[in-house]
Formats: sequence, C-alpha cells, structure tokens
Amino acid sequence: MEKLVSLAKRRGFVFQSSEIYGGLGSVWDYGPLGVELKKNVKERWWRSMVHEREDIEGLDAAILMHPKVWEASGHVAGFTDPLVDCKHCKNRFRADDPRIKGTPGQPDAQCPVCGSRGTLTPPRMFNLMFKTFMGPVEEAAAVVYLRPETAQGIYVNYLNVLQSSRQKIPFGIAQLGKAFRNEITPGNFTFRTREFEQMEMQFFVKPGSDGEWFEFWRHERMKWLVGLGLRPEKLRFHQHTREELAHYAKDAYDIQYEFPFGWNEFEGIHNRTDFDLSRHQQFSGKKLEYLDPATHERFIPYVVETSAGADRTTLALLCDAYREQEVAGEKRVVLQLHPALAPLKAAIFPLVNKDGMPELARRIFDDLRGRFNVFYDDSGSIGRRYRRQDEAGTPFGITIDGQSVAQDGTVTVRDRDTLQQERVAGERLAGYLAEKLRT
Repeated sequence: MEKLVSLAKRRGFVFQSSEIYGGLGSVWDYGPLGVELKKNVKERWWRSMVHEREDIEGLDAAILMHPKVWEASGHVAGFTDPLVDCKHCKNRFRADDPRIKGTPGQPDAQCPVCGSRGTLTPPRMFNLMFKTFMGPVEEAAAVVYLRPETAQGIYVNYLNVLQSSRQKIPFGIAQLGKAFRNEITPGNFTFRTREFEQMEMQFFVKPGSDGEWFEFWRHERMKWLVGLGLRPEKLRFHQHTREELAHYAKDAYDIQYEFPFGWNEFEGIHNRTDFDLSRHQQFSGKKLEYLDPATHERFIPYVVETSAGADRTTLALLCDAYREQEVAGEKRVVLQLHPALAPLKAAIFPLVNKDGMPELARRIFDDLRGRFNVFYDDSGSIGRRYRRQDEAGTPFGITIDGQSVAQDGTVTVRDRDTLQQERVAGERLAGYLAEKLRT
C-alpha cells in the first residue's frame, strides 16, 4: 500500500489535501491522472445505468436538503457512533475498538495509543453528520446538514421523476454525487474519508417482486465490476447477518475487494423494503403511493438499492492494476488498467529531437488529441519515457523514428502489457486506437 500511495502522488493520481499546510486528515485531492481515472469510472457507471437502460432515469439532487429529510430517514436520531476519549493523550476511539483493553470509563481500561490505564472516558454518542447553518443567523432553526448519502435526494424526488419521465414501476433513479460523514476512524488512503463520492441507483418495484429484482441487481453489479478489469478472484460477496442488517433492510450483500489491508466492502446491494418512502410519506404528509395502471392497485414501492463508492472503486482499480515486473534485468512498475479506464490512452514520443521527428510527432499528437486524451513526451531516453507511462497506466506508446520521417510514414506502437511493438501507418492511428479501446 505504501508503494501505491507513493506512485499515486508521484504520477499525479492523488494528493493530500492542503498538503502545504500540513494536510487535512483523511481528505484527498485528485490530480491530473486521478481525476481522469475517476471520471472514466463514473462515466462508465452512468452509461451502464442510465444510457443503456430504458427503465432508469438520472438525477442530480442538491447536497443541502430540508432538515426534516434527515429526521424522516432516521439519520438525526440514529446515525451515531459511541466514542471514548483518552484524557492523557487526547486520542479518540470508537467504543468497540478491538485494541481497547478493559471497559471504557473504568480503572481497568487501557488506551491503545499511549498505554495509560484508567484514562478512557465513558462512551458518548456522536452524530456522524456535518452540521452547518443556512442564512445569516447561527441558530437552531437554521441548522442544515451536509448529506451523509445521496439516496435521500432520490426518495424525495421519486414522484417528480416518475411523473415527468412517464415511467412505470419497476423503474430506477440513478445519481452521482458527493456525500459527507464525520468519520471517527478514517484511514487506508482514500478508502475511508470524510468527503466522498457515491454512485447510487434506487430501483422501485412492486412488493413481492423485490426478491427477484434483488438477485438480478446483485449479479448485474458483480458482472459490471468484472467488466472493469478487476480480477474475479479478488472479488467476493458478503451477505449481512441478522446482526449486521440495517434496521430498514430485508436483505443486503456487500461486494468486497481484497485490498492490501484486507477484504473490505466498496459496493452494496440492499433490499430497503418500503421503509424510506413510508417514512417520507409520514413526515411530509405527501402521498407517495403508486397506482398500478393495469390492476388499479395502490402500494408504496419497495426499493432495491445499488450503492457504490466512486473513490473506493477507483482505489480498487489502482490496487488491482499495480504490478512490479522484471524486464531485461530491471524492475518495471506498471498500472495494468483497463485501456478504456486509463487516464491517458497513448503517449507520443519522437525518438530524437531532430531530423523532422518532433514536427511529425507534433502533427500526430495534434490529430489524436481531438479524440483521445494523449500525452507528448520528448524528454529523456525512450526507455525512461516508456517507464513513466507504464506507471501512469498508459496502454500505448507511439514512437516516431527515422523510418517514420524518411520512408513510409509508419510509427511504432508499443503495447503496455505485452511489450509487443508493431508498425502502424500514421493516418491509421486514430482508427487503430479506437478499435483497441472499444468496450
């Protein structure tokens, strides 16, 4: 994991937020390559959920919502963690932290950081939502929250989308967006952060058909993740036990990836029953029932949710793609990202900076960048330039040499993964890349 974090900073994938001021805990900025990789993941998700299906509509709900939304959802009352503080070293922990020895608040309790005994406070409940104020006066009536999930914006817009899109149940609403949680024990790079991005889809179904749709989406989501290039042996389902199930859930599965720090969840599929719409109907006084046009039956839909973390999915892709290889007696570090997800699709290299090679290389670069995100590099040996692009995950290296200029106009295309090279006519490069990148 340390090697991956180092590469992420060195190659411009992820930076520590506010680094020149010492950083802000578990908040991260995506650099030039990182923002492209994450954008490619989100666009691929959106295409598969919204553009390739007739029964799912898109939505972009606001981050700030009416405070009653979070009362109805149960977040104000129940979105809490029990915390303890060490009075000696001032560190804070979850009360169920397995490193704590003894009972917090009692003389036998021992701090897992400084080792002091009897210094841990009794557990106190701590709400994970970030709170702010709307308007000029900081008073209780003006309290609003930064949303801890994107799902509630979908539920409160369920009727708006249903009526405006003329959909019929079963149908879904998909949303990409930021969410915020004041996590107490964040860590593991971008895995658990206080500001993160979700890719959520809520699928509204008739009660009784929820089990069938739950199984459909469970398998559909795993198939999509394998399609990203994630190794199947690194993925698994974890079904929630009765003790793990959220109070609103009838059934739930996590999709876990084997990160360097162990198996952890980065996407979930949940049968939320009619809990959310029923609560919002109760708190708002607005009827959220669906009238079946065929049977004239009225019911509150059940919801099958697929909820993925864009940041965690991106991290899983980076972990899965990282390789260290021995090539001709030298160590090669390479990110074997799916070509369609790679931040840069190709890099253009003039073999030397003379004999017309830079001019031809620039013409090829200008031609390709209208269709692909490509990179121009004329600095250092050709081997060093290849290595830099291997670390960036760039699938193709295009070298312009003497033969390109003086003979036939062909260039050398090097494959990142196989290291094989082939001559391709310069005018065919755009089509060649399009074919290789087609998904």
